[in-house]
Amino acid sequence: MLEEERKYEVEPRFALPDLTGALPSGGRIVERPAVTLTATYYDAPDLRLARAGVSLRYRRGDAEPWTVKLPADVPGVRHEISRGGGPDIPPADLVALVTAYSLGAPLEPATVVRTVRQAYELRDGNDRMLAELADDAVSVLDGRKVKSKFREIEVERKAGGRKLLDRVEEALREAGAVAGGFTPKHVRALGEAAAGPPDLVSASDVPRKPKAGEVVTAAIRRGIGRILTHDPLVRLRAPVGDNDTAVHQMRVGCRRLRSDLRTFGPLVEASWAKPLRDELGWIAGLLGGARDAEVLRARLRRTAATDPLAPPDEAAVARIDADLAARHEDALVALDEGLRSDRYVKLVEVLVAAAKEPHLTPLARSRAVDVLPKLVSRPWRQFAHGSRGIDGAAELDPYAPDEQWHAVRINGKRARYAVEAVAGVLGGAAPELAKALAGVQDLLGEHQDAATAAETWLAIAMADPDDHALAVTAGRLFERERAAIRTVRTDFPDAWDKAAKPRMTAWLP
Repeated sequence: MLEEERKYEVEPRFALPDLTGALPSGGRIVERPAVTLTATYYDAPDLRLARAGVSLRYRRGDAEPWTVKLPADVPGVRHEISRGGGPDIPPADLVALVTAYSLGAPLEPATVVRTVRQAYELRDGNDRMLAELADDAVSVLDGRKVKSKFREIEVERKAGGRKLLDRVEEALREAGAVAGGFTPKHVRALGEAAAGPPDLVSASDVPRKPKAGEVVTAAIRRGIGRILTHDPLVRLRAPVGDNDTAVHQMRVGCRRLRSDLRTFGPLVEASWAKPLRDELGWIAGLLGGARDAEVLRARLRRTAATDPLAPPDEAAVARIDADLAARHEDALVALDEGLRSDRYVKLVEVLVAAAKEPHLTPLARSRAVDVLPKLVSRPWRQFAHGSRGIDGAAELDPYAPDEQWHAVRINGKRARYAVEAVAGVLGGAAPELAKALAGVQDLLGEHQDAATAAETWLAIAMADPDDHALAVTAGRLFERERAAIRTVRTDFPDAWDKAAKPRMTAWLP
């Protein structure tokens, strides 16, 4: 679940103001009985979890005493996952959940925090809890001794909106509360060492006139960040948006990073990049099995609903979906095994080290504008004009077999990733070309999804030849997919023309 809260530092004698004015008309504040919470936080000796904004704790008295909190994309918002279990050994699935941050290091008690909490529920006129305010008196323990004390206010969003939190914040600040950065209790308790930089180095803005190596380093860090931040969400099988999944995002991260290492090959040491690309290919393959099943299940529902006036047999569609669901579950089990393996932990270690210091060649010290267009031109040429017996997009035959279109799609993905990696730095027509290539790639992706789905529907039906309703339904779905393919092939020339305009590609030598 997602937890959104704001924290405020207050003096020991801080007086909580009347917050009724922040509530909607008819709202009220309900004071709860004070409780004492004692939490033991686990970490590696170098506090790598705390430095990454991650926590693993055991809090005595909770129904599910073990909790992991992970950073989300929005400041003040965290993923919170709780489990049951005894006080001595953290649950294995929670330990696995923080692999991208712990790098497999043993986790041991790092600090114990005792909190005397006075909670207040902020409710509206219909008695819905809009937010919960916790007034916490915190003691950092060393055995039975108190090492330090501090007091803070937490306001956690429930059914209310962010404007309510803004009004509460205004009242708290007027009373003397200090709104600072989001610093968890255990980080304050652990001190300066826990507030240090995380092991994973994030991508930063490149200089206005960067070296080629600075651009490639930023691309590598973006790819690694995308992989590792989605690792826990893949393990949780969590969505990351209305129409997206963590499996998809982590797979894209692997694909982009492999593509960047290939495109910018002259800028990175081959002996360093090749093993990394190979291992990324391994985990991308496991992610691909799960992602392909996701796509097919979503496509089945969409294709079946294409013509509401002539819906296919519901039972037969359910039969196909059950087959896909079994494939999906098998793929997720294989992915889970891969993520729990020593091989994957080693890959994570390599990725963190790669983000910290990519192995660059002397050419990387050259100006980006002198080197990058030449490197990007190669995947662009392969996409536009073909290579190794594969036609390019410019000569793609509308009557060519699906396999030929798929090969062009693979080259198109590489070209798109290459242009996107440099567009923000080179400027000019590069961002426009990146956008046009995304449109081309969307069409080619739709083509591939439809072709794969068409063959899948038939294969499922052929596996059970005595089910005639299934055969008829699969045939109808097959024809709908082929119609989608024909539409793509009709629309493709216009999309390609937009990307291939001379003014768009003049910067490519």
